[in-house]
Amino acid sequence: MLIIAGLGNPGGKYAGNRHNIGFMAVDAIHRRHSFSPWAKKFKAEIAEGEIGGEKVLLIKPQTYMNLSGESVGEAMRFYKLQPADLVAIYDELDLPPAKARIKTGGGHGGHNGIKSLDAHCGKEYRRLRLGIGHPGVKELVQHHVLGDFAKVDQTWLEPMLDALADNAEMLVRKEDSQLMNKLALAVGGKADEDKPKAEKKPVAKSHIHQARNHAQPKALPTTGPMAEMLKKMFGNKGE
Repeated sequence: MLIIAGLGNPGGKYAGNRHNIGFMAVDAIHRRHSFSPWAKKFKAEIAEGEIGGEKVLLIKPQTYMNLSGESVGEAMRFYKLQPADLVAIYDELDLPPAKARIKTGGGHGGHNGIKSLDAHCGKEYRRLRLGIGHPGVKELVQHHVLGDFAKVDQTWLEPMLDALADNAEMLVRKEDSQLMNKLALAVGGKADEDKPKAEKKPVAKSHIHQARNHAQPKALPTTGPMAEMLKKMFGNKGE
């Protein structure tokens, strides 16, 4: 069984906030796949279903962001799950809008919801971070994260959430790089596999190395700067 936890704050007041993109993500998955109606349990809204043959529990903690781990930890203990059985989806200030990254473990990066999850669930769970951008100065961070997405954000937000829902099976199967490619393409970016790979250039050999590797004297230059250099290094033999 896999728990997919979207992080956010409960109530209509916060519904459109950037901080609630985790809630938005699990709502999109819930709409796209066969899940039970939302029910209240574990201090959360939960829905049970199946994706790609795997049993999945969607969970939206209703404890407010700072206490998210209390809710998710309770669900994990009930189902006897390990950190590897958890995926957390949440907003990331340090990623530009429309960018997504996924990793296992790591630090909380100052995110209070992740601090709480780390404390109650262990740290080695998968973290799907959805970029919301940084306002530029620390004093504006709270206003930014607790502010609603702007209209211009809808050009990438809806396509990204739709792509996540469409490809949730990749999330369940831990096909993380493929999922990142799908999300990037959905918002007009390039998949990693489509980016040109740096060609390995042959290592240039020095003039001396080239000269020494020539088996026949006729291959050596007889005129020009290189010939002059060779004369100085090896003498004017044969003259």
